Amino acid sequence: MAGLLLIGTGGTIAATATDTQRLTDYQVTQGIDAMLAAIPGATDIAQVHCEQLFNIDSRALRTSQVIRLARRVRQAADDPVVDGIVITHGTDSLEETAFFLHLTIDTPKPVVLVGAMRPASAPSADGPLNLLNALRVANATDSCERGVLVVMNDSILAGRWAAKSHTTRVDAFGADGLGILGNVCDGAVHYALRPDPRRQPVLPLAGLRSLPMVDIIHDYQDAPLHAYQAAIQAGARGIVVAGMGNGSLSTAAERGCAQAVRKGLVCVRASRVPRGTVTPKASDPGLGLLAAHHLNPLQARILLRVALAHGWTPQAIAQLLADQ
Repeated sequence: MAGLLLIGTGGTIAATATDTQRLTDYQVTQGIDAMLAAIPGATDIAQVHCEQLFNIDSRALRTSQVIRLARRVRQAADDPVVDGIVITHGTDSLEETAFFLHLTIDTPKPVVLVGAMRPASAPSADGPLNLLNALRVANATDSCERGVLVVMNDSILAGRWAAKSHTTRVDAFGADGLGILGNVCDGAVHYALRPDPRRQPVLPLAGLRSLPMVDIIHDYQDAPLHAYQAAIQAGARGIVVAGMGNGSLSTAAERGCAQAVRKGLVCVRASRVPRGTVTPKASDPGLGLLAAHHLNPLQARILLRVALAHGWTPQAIAQLLADQ
């Protein structure tokens, strides 16, 4: 029987509410051991070792904790007795952690993140089945060599593409393009797609203790300049603009980025539009701007922070953005 490491970090999947009819406004109350014990048949899938790394709402996760989680995943992936890793995680920031792991973890073993949209106390709680399916996916031989995965609502998503697109529904998570890799149906794991091979090497965790400050600034009609000035004054090392359309910048955003670039910040044009590619412009090099390409603002921020932490130049970061 395969050996799986189940890492608990908290979130809705570990939460209960005082009223069983309440689907929002709940508290994290369950540990990972109790959560697993409450799911019939879970331990029949594989030999599961539980580990509670932390137990909080994912909205409260700090960079240091995400780095700690990545280090633990890296360590477990190198352990010959561990065949796969499942991480329970709050859905508020699950996509951010998934992308960070995508950038920093390279292992043929399955690494699966799972969460829930409804607390364990709800009559229609989705956490137990989501976790059961995540264990099934991590235990499946076909899950190897597919990168970081997210399992939610019967879908298997590539961690590189997974994104939350609804505030409360159980089908809140999806993936753009070819990011939906397969599904779990009646206990069986099915794959239709395999992610493309990496075009860039994994970014190293060695030496990372913290990450530089990078702000996301939303752009819109009549946007002010002060947000950019505040980011510069606060000591940000970079700015990601959630621009309009194809990463188009308002007059204030152009002026703000120009000021930031003169101060040595790296500025990335992303888009507030949920789908599509932000293509480079001929004017970008002269303005010191980088295009986010396929990355949304959250992903561009994470990549920029890690790249800056390792001392990458703007030119190297531009290539890294293009290769994602």
